Order: sequence, then C-alpha cells, then structure tokens
Amino acid sequence: MKIGIVGCGQFSGVFADLWHIHPEVDQVWGTDVIPERADELVERYGFAGRYDSFEEMLASDVDAVAIFTQRWTHGPLTVQALEAGKHVYAAVPMAVSAEEIAAIVEAVQRTGLIYMMGETSYYNPAVIWGRQEAAKGTLGRLFYAEGDYVHDMDNGFYAAYQYSGGDDWKSTASYPPMLYPTHAIGGVLGAWPTHAVSASCIGVVDDRGDGVFDREVSMFDNDFSNMSAHFELADGGVMRTNEFRRVGHPNKGAHESRFRFYGTDGVMEQGTLGSTFTTRDEITDISDQFVARSGHKWEDIDVSLEHVDEALRDSFVSGCAPIQDRSRLPGSYSGAHNGHEGSHHFLADDFVRALKHHQHPPVNAWTASRMTLPGIVAFESARRQGERLPVPDHGDCPTPVVDTEQPWS
Repeated sequence: MKIGIVGCGQFSGVFADLWHIHPEVDQVWGTDVIPERADELVERYGFAGRYDSFEEMLASDVDAVAIFTQRWTHGPLTVQALEAGKHVYAAVPMAVSAEEIAAIVEAVQRTGLIYMMGETSYYNPAVIWGRQEAAKGTLGRLFYAEGDYVHDMDNGFYAAYQYSGGDDWKSTASYPPMLYPTHAIGGVLGAWPTHAVSASCIGVVDDRGDGVFDREVSMFDNDFSNMSAHFELADGGVMRTNEFRRVGHPNKGAHESRFRFYGTDGVMEQGTLGSTFTTRDEITDISDQFVARSGHKWEDIDVSLEHVDEALRDSFVSGCAPIQDRSRLPGSYSGAHNGHEGSHHFLADDFVRALKHHQHPPVNAWTASRMTLPGIVAFESARRQGERLPVPDHGDCPTPVVDTEQPWS
C-alpha cells in the first residue's frame, strides 16, 4: 500500500507519519507546490520520496492520495484524483459548494473507489459516548442536539493563514465559518443517525477592522466572523450549530468542539471543561470519560516542523480518552503522536482499513456530504438574512462500511 501526501504544510506531517508507521502501509510519498516543504517532510520522517507535482503523483503507482491543501481546493483535487483512479483521504471540509460535493459522490459511486473525509469529531470522546448511548436507547428519543466549534482567530488561525496564504493571506483568512462546519455538525450526526433537511442561519458581521473578514478584501465575499444556525432534521428533530471565530475562549485545556444531546429520557451536556449525563432523577459527572491524556511532553516527540505554533503543538501531543478503544489499533501506534482529543490514530487507521478491505470508511462520501452540505446552505441562508433553505441529500452509503472494531492481527 502506497499513500501520497498532497500539501506538506503544518498539519499533514502528523498523519503522514501515522501512515508511515502503520504495518499495512509500505511507502509514503509527498508533493507540494513549495517543493522545499515536501523535501523537509520526506527527510524528517524518512519517507520514500517526493513528486514534483500533483499530476506526477497521480500518474505514479501510489494507491491513494491524502489531500491537505487549502480548504477551498479539496473538492476539485478530490475529483481529479478519483478520475485518475486513486483512493482519496481529504482533510475537512469535503468541498465548498453543493456542486463540488455532488461531483465527488458521483465519482465515488461510478469508480468504486474509496473516499474518506478526515473529520475528527466522529472520533471525539463525547461523540463516541453519544453514539453508543443513543444506540442503546439510553437517551430515549433524541429530539435536539447542539454542536459548537469555538475557535478564536487569535488562537493559532492568524499564524496558520499567514503560513499558507503568503502576502495575500487576509483574503483567505476571511474564510466563512459555516464553510468549515464539520467539527460541529460532524459530531452531532456522528452520534445521531439522521441528516439535515433545512437550514436557517444568522451571521454576525465582524467589527475588528483589521482587514480580516472584510468583504472588500475577502476572496469569499464574506464579513461574518461568528455564525449560528438551526437545522431541521429528517426524523423531526432539531440541530443547532455555532461556528465562532471572534470569541473570548481559550484553546488550551478546553473543548473547542463541544456537544450536547437532548432526549426524552436523558441528556448529555458538554461544556468548556466538564460533561454531565442527567435523567429526571439524577445528575452524573462523566467528564473523566472524555479527557484525553498523554503524559508526553512536546520536547520528547519529534512530530512537526519547527514553525508550527504552540497552540497547534499542544493539540498534537494529546492522547486518548478512556472511552476511546485503543485495542483495535495497530501496536505501532502505541506512544505515537496524537491530537484533536485522541482522534488522529483512529482516522489514520480507518483509512488503511478501508483500503485494505476495499470497503467504505465510516466518514465516507455520503456521510461527509451530510456533515458538509448543511453548512454550505447555512452560509447562503445568512447571506439572505436567515431565510430557511432546503438542504440537499445524497442518501445513505449504498454498501456496509468497513468493520473498525477488530484488532489488527
């Protein structure tokens, strides 16, 4: 199994190394429009080598490509890779338009290839809890859920956009919050087997005046820095999502993706630090099940390039929470770097499982579309002063997904 990394910037090295140490992966290659970044990644981890271009990689014998380029490029690059006969892992979001998402779903269905969106929230400890308890009926009928992605621009995003955007970084830093919806929506729908059918959203116009979230500068014609949306769900329930980029909230020691599930028999509420499960009769603190622990120090883990800022470094060295079952992971992942509340190991492993067994992963093209399309529609709704708009749907994954629970022999 050979995997090619497309975009060798701040984030890709984490996953590239996890595939490099996976027992089922033979080679990892890299490519980047800035060749020095690919060279640095290859040298740091001892990968097989680099290709001079994405096109050269697609013409090679790699089995799959993993796309870590800028957010608005994922859709076209994914379709290009699928048409070239390559399986695809893509960082979030899936795409930035309904047309791009439809093209990906159609290409996956037509070619029979594997597509996986690398959505961390599906593996978030609170979402795993919600998925398990909802399946058991502990909550009764789910009728309302909340998913928030609370990430202030000052906590790492300025540096990330400056790194990736060059001299024109402010035009890209205005990226609409609802076009990056999956860390919130993905967690709700990762536990609640339904999908959005309509959306209504309000956007808060930014007022900092620093040229970010300025429609005259923005390549997305966007001036919303905070957005809040309500979604009608197919089973009659309601989902609310907040995407905040100007907010007095820390990103150290806090849940930046937070989830709450309300059922007729029970409620799980997650806040910045703690989580509770309540019934009509009692309140139970379940926070410890969701806390990812590592014990590692950054200095002990050679995990990323030296220019990665401190906020990103902190996320990379977090371990797993008690509710995350590590027994299914390959032994080579023991002690390996992790991040986003313990999700990285499971993301990397599930893509390998999908390739090995040629079965769709849990966050496949159909699931990914349901995690992404609602945000695209919500952004349009906000541009129309909150008008309620229908959310298109591509249906369920047509075949069973790969078994992700069995340990590697």
